[in-house]
Amino acid sequence: MGRLCRRFLLAGAAGTALVAGWLVGAGSPLPGSGTPLAAGQRSGLRLQPLVRTLVSAPLSKPPTERFCLASYGTLCYGPSQIEAAYNELPLFRQGLNGRGETIVVVDSFGAPEIRQDLAVFDREYGLAPPPAFTILKYGPVPTYAPTIPTATSWAEETTLDVEWSHAIAPGAKILLVETATAETVGVTGFPTIVNAENYVISHRLGDVISQSFGAGEATFSGPATLLRLRGAYQNAYRSGITVLAAAGDSGPTQAVTASGAQYFPFRDVGWPASDPLVTAVGGTQLTLDTRGRAVAPVRVWNDTRLNGSPTASSGGLSTVFTRPSYQAGVAGVVGARRGVPDISMSASVSGAVNIYLSLPGSAGWFPIGGTSEATPLFAGIVAIADQLNTHRPLGMIDPALYAMKAAHDPGIVSVTAGTTSVYFTTSAKKVTTTVDGFSATAGYNLATGLGTVTATSFVHELVQAVHQVGTNVTYGDSPTSFLPDT
Repeated sequence: MGRLCRRFLLAGAAGTALVAGWLVGAGSPLPGSGTPLAAGQRSGLRLQPLVRTLVSAPLSKPPTERFCLASYGTLCYGPSQIEAAYNELPLFRQGLNGRGETIVVVDSFGAPEIRQDLAVFDREYGLAPPPAFTILKYGPVPTYAPTIPTATSWAEETTLDVEWSHAIAPGAKILLVETATAETVGVTGFPTIVNAENYVISHRLGDVISQSFGAGEATFSGPATLLRLRGAYQNAYRSGITVLAAAGDSGPTQAVTASGAQYFPFRDVGWPASDPLVTAVGGTQLTLDTRGRAVAPVRVWNDTRLNGSPTASSGGLSTVFTRPSYQAGVAGVVGARRGVPDISMSASVSGAVNIYLSLPGSAGWFPIGGTSEATPLFAGIVAIADQLNTHRPLGMIDPALYAMKAAHDPGIVSVTAGTTSVYFTTSAKKVTTTVDGFSATAGYNLATGLGTVTATSFVHELVQAVHQVGTNVTYGDSPTSFLPDT
């Protein structure tokens, strides 16, 4: 029931360095229909924060690319590089930085020193503090303790979400919603998150909601269990609030704790990213110089070869949801199912971003990645678009995204290199299993979705597209908006 720590070797210029990758989700899931429970497996599912750290001990200074290359054989970035990589600087010069908007970050437990940590992060990188940083504790949120299952990983997750949504939209306000439990999905944990999000939506506390967590569709006991948890997304759709979710970090499969196995040996997608009322954010790998200029093409994030187990952007076809109206133009790829992801941003652990995190007895810098990075990055972009839209939230943006791609708008950039195929070895039988993934292509694909963005063009095109095509979503054969009660 704790976090799963996986260690792997990376060869660097200074020799071979031991680094660590973290994946939370070590609960015992209940597989979906048609999947028998393995011997000794318990029912229940732990919600996963989708975050991975590159080092297991904090660093006293934010690592530079030179340090990361020498120590880990990887790259690591600060805000100015990521801002430059996504061509945000022209927006900033126009005064478009998210001012007047509120990014809502939802995490279980939170981080014990997040206010102070954000201040350190800002001072180090020369960022002004956000106009407002509010913490909403929904329920009796426990005081941080390493003995609480997954508390440390949720602290890492919270820190990444807050610091990097702020880095991308430095003028936006931040509302951190901390929930009191990350326990069994469908019993205690996810309903609390749904209720917290409904509170935020009903009280109009934010404009875009960033969710860096998920659980495989196959880990639910059946579609009905999942569908009963969708109330916040239906509410957000009705209320014109944009909701984002991380696609996942395990390539075409999802994490599962069974007899000796940590992943399903078949394709599966994560929810809530697979929900048709949510924008699913996948992951790419950026290769940048010190000024944030690309020195290699953007590609699919896949660090499985370095890690030795699934460490890649997730995507594929939902087994719960059929194709929504906005994916009609990519039916040749998704068939009759909902395809994931919709859009992708930086997520690679071998091209990580730096965070500052304080825990009792330990404080410092960590390079970190995962689609938990990609999601708050995209939340910052959406907040800037909301500002451009005369401070009105854009709401459900997926129809606009697909219309933009169909129109070949330059703000969406195709990713054409890489694959999400992964492999893992079971500890019990020492058998290596490969789960075939998906390759990036110039059009829509199940590795990076529509592609990635160049912010200066993207935010203007997004606002225009929302006004042109609207936010209405129809589902399957239904002629009406997709708002089922179950």
